[in-house]
Amino acid sequence: MGNRAVIMTPAGYGQESGIGIYLHWNGGYDSISAFLKYCELRGFRPPDEDCYGWARLCQIIGNYFGGDLSIGIDAFPRLPVDNGDNGTFIIEKWKIVGRKFNDLPEQHIYDLCEMVCAIDKAQPRKDRLGKKYIKIALKGESI
Repeated sequence: MGNRAVIMTPAGYGQESGIGIYLHWNGGYDSISAFLKYCELRGFRPPDEDCYGWARLCQIIGNYFGGDLSIGIDAFPRLPVDNGDNGTFIIEKWKIVGRKFNDLPEQHIYDLCEMVCAIDKAQPRKDRLGKKYIKIALKGESI
């Protein structure tokens, strides 16, 4: 058990060579939205543009979890897209544009700014955006 999710792009979903990220924990809508927003604020290229987007998203999520658990990357046929928890998030340009295999009520518990600040705090000190910048950048935004 966990709070599992898969993240994929529209072009990769359903394709033999489509790449995606598997999360065992923090796979709810609130967390996925915050990971994506953080990457957008950092100015990273999104995964639907090139492999660097996937690398940065994995790096940010891995830094947040720490250690060596909870995140994987694989090709579509080997990903648990119908995982019994949050299903699969389809993303484009750092936004959630679709969902697959999610019959549960959407998670809207955590504040976006608090989540993004927690993600920022888990990054190497030299790469952090800072709470003040995040609060200004997210003013008026919510999950």
